[in-house]
Amino acid sequence: MKKENCFNLGKITRLFGTKGELTLLLDVDDPNDYAKLDFFYVDIDGDLVPFFVEKLTFRNNNTVIVKLIDHNDPQEAEKLINHLAYLPLDKLPQLKDDQFYFHEIIGYRVIDDEAGEIGFVKDVLELPMQELIQIDKDGKEILIPVADELIEKVDRENKILYISAPEGLIDIYLE
Repeated sequence: MKKENCFNLGKITRLFGTKGELTLLLDVDDPNDYAKLDFFYVDIDGDLVPFFVEKLTFRNNNTVIVKLIDHNDPQEAEKLINHLAYLPLDKLPQLKDDQFYFHEIIGYRVIDDEAGEIGFVKDVLELPMQELIQIDKDGKEILIPVADELIEKVDRENKILYISAPEGLIDIYLE
């Protein structure tokens, strides 16, 4: 499995108990979507290695205690601490029509309700204070905040992202 075909499920943060159980801090919107998790990959030296789940116990918010099949030794389990856990993209929960995953809009055409077509989504930047849609317009970069009031529609069939950018924002980048 290649990392580009996966999403970050969370991070293994510490041991739990004496039977090799691990604490997994989930980086997801709704932990309940993963209540039936039966495996995940762990990034070990750049390779994604599969691990199979024997038991999951939800603690609080996004914290889960994981017991892996055939992993009972705390010293072996300790080697996984601070490693990231991944799942294949097809394990992402289904979203409502007006929602989207950042990875899925890369390459979409972007059409603003005032400026018309302004380019293609190059990336989504996840910055500490805000997420930004990075748009390429003929080699120029346009950054649009990811905000419900700015995203009008996601047309998955035609790969178009319709936006309503604040007045003057796009012009700042194109001058």
